[in-house]
Amino acid sequence: MTSPLLLGPMMRYVDETSASIWVETLNAAEVTVRGGANVWTARTFAVHGHHYALVEVTGLEPATVTPYTLEIDGAPVWPDPESDLPPSKIATLAPGKPLRLAFGSCRTSVPHDASGNRSHGVDSLRAYALRMASDDGTAWPDLVAFLGDQVYADSTSKQMQEFIRSRRDIDEPPGKELKDYEEYAHLYNLAWSDPTNRWLLSTLPSTMIFDDHDIRDDWNSSQTWKQEMAATPWWQERVVSGLASYWVYQHLGNLSPQERAQDALWQRVVRHSGDDELDVSAELDQLVERADANPESYRWSLCRDFGDTRLIVLDSRAARNLSPDRRALLDDSEMAWLDGCMRGGFRHLLVATSLPFLLPMGLHYVESWNEAIAEGAWGKLPAKAAEKLRQAMDLEHWAAFQKSFQRVAALAAEVADGQRGSAPETVMFLSGDVHFSYVSEVQRATGSRIIQAVCSPIRNPLPRLMRYVTGLLSYGLSASLGAVAARSAKVPDPPFRWTGIKGPWFDNNLACLEVVPEGVKLWWQKGVVEGGDQLHPRLERVASLTITPRNITPSTVEQHAPQVP
Repeated sequence: MTSPLLLGPMMRYVDETSASIWVETLNAAEVTVRGGANVWTARTFAVHGHHYALVEVTGLEPATVTPYTLEIDGAPVWPDPESDLPPSKIATLAPGKPLRLAFGSCRTSVPHDASGNRSHGVDSLRAYALRMASDDGTAWPDLVAFLGDQVYADSTSKQMQEFIRSRRDIDEPPGKELKDYEEYAHLYNLAWSDPTNRWLLSTLPSTMIFDDHDIRDDWNSSQTWKQEMAATPWWQERVVSGLASYWVYQHLGNLSPQERAQDALWQRVVRHSGDDELDVSAELDQLVERADANPESYRWSLCRDFGDTRLIVLDSRAARNLSPDRRALLDDSEMAWLDGCMRGGFRHLLVATSLPFLLPMGLHYVESWNEAIAEGAWGKLPAKAAEKLRQAMDLEHWAAFQKSFQRVAALAAEVADGQRGSAPETVMFLSGDVHFSYVSEVQRATGSRIIQAVCSPIRNPLPRLMRYVTGLLSYGLSASLGAVAARSAKVPDPPFRWTGIKGPWFDNNLACLEVVPEGVKLWWQKGVVEGGDQLHPRLERVASLTITPRNITPSTVEQHAPQVP
C-alpha cells in the first residue's frame, strides 16, 4: 500500500518557541503534527501536480525536546512503526546557548550499497545520522547548513536516468540532465528518501542554499555562458523548474515565521480559505522567472543570530550581475544587504557561502588572471580562449569576480578591525563546492581572526587525477607564478594574504563547528565501512582544530574536538 506521505517530515527553521515542519504528500490533504498535548495543522498546496505542506509549530517552550508524530487526514504516517530509529523530535533553542553547527556541501544521490560506496564513497551524512540515532541527543547540533549541490541536475544517477527514460526520449536534449519540475521532484525524492537520512532530516533543523549543480554546472559563470544556455531550446524550462523546486523543497523552510509573513506568495497559501487545494504553479513560475531575469527582485540569502553568533547564509549564484561593465558576484542590492549584515557586536560572525571566499592563493591568482583575460585585458582572441578555459576548469569563484571579492574583503577587515561595532573573536567563512576540505587564515597581527573553513564533499569525491590537478593549481609554486600572471593582466593585489593552516584532504566528510569558551572548535568526520557492512558505516574523525582569539595562545587550549556526533 502506498503511503500518503511521499517525503519528509523535514525539520526546518527552529527557534526558541517555534518550528517549521515540511512534507510532501501523495494527494491534497490536511497534515497534522502532534507533540505532547498540542496539535498543529496545515492544508497542502499544489505545485505542478505535487502536494506540499509546511506546518508551523508554535507555542513551544525554550530549551525543550518534544517527540512528535505526523498524521495525514487523520491517519498516522510517521514514525514508521517498523523502524528501529528513535522518535523524531522538536528541539527548541535555549536562550544564549552557544551555537553548535554542522555544515558541508556536494552530495550525490546513489544507493548506499557496495556499488554506490565504491563509485561515490560512503555518504558521510548517513554515517552521521547513524551516530546521532545511537546518541542521547545532548550533543546534537542546533542546525545543519547544506551549502550547495543538494541535488545534481546535470550529472544524474542510473536511478534518475531510469525515471527520465520512463517519460521522454533521453537521447533528445537535455538528455540525461533534468528537464522540468516533475524530474526535479523525483530527484529530491531520491536525495532525501533513504530511511536513515530521512530520520535525521526529520529531527535535525536545516538551512540550505543552492550552488551550480542544483541548476547546472557553471551556472551564471559569465555573460557568455548565460547567452549560450539561453540559445538552447530547453534552458528556460530548466532554470524555472530548478528555481521553483528550490523555493518549495529548500528555500521555504529556510525562512523564519516573520520572513514567511513578508513573502507574498506564501501569504497566498496561508490565507487561502476554500476547501479546494490552492495551486500556485503559475504564480511560482512567474516569481522565479522574474528572479532569474532580475535577481534584485527576490532574495535567497538569509541572516540569523544565535546568541552571540551571527550566521549569514549567502547566495553566491543567482544574485550575480553578468553585464561585462558591471560584472559582480553580488549585484548592488545583494551587496547592500550583505553590507547591512556584516556587523560587529557578536562574538563570532559566520558567513556561509557555497563558494570558498578564500581559495588557496595559487588558485585565487589563476582565477583572477583568467577573469581579466576573459573580459578583454589582452584582446579579443585571448578573451575567447580564457572563456573556454573558465568553463572547462570551473574558474568562477569569488576570485573570478574581483570587484566583489575586494568589496567583501574590505567588509570583513572592517568588522575585524572594530570599525563596524566591537570586533568579534572571529570572522569565519564557511564553504563547500571545491570537493576538497581545508582551513586558511588571513595574516593579521591585530583584530579578529579571519578564517576560511571548507567542507566538501559530503558524498561526491574528486577523481584521483583531478586531485593532482587541483593540488598543482592551488599550492607550491603556483601562488608565485599566479601572482606574476595576475599582475601582468593588471589585476589588483588582494588587500591581504592568507595561508593554509589545515589540509587539504579529499574525503567525503561532514564538518562540525562549536562555539566554546576558548574559541571555536572545528572537526570533520567521514563514514568508514567495516566488515562489509555497507549500510552501517562507522563515523571517523578526519581532522580537527581549535580557533582561539588572539589573547589566548593555542598552546593553552586542548587541541582535540569534543567527542560528539
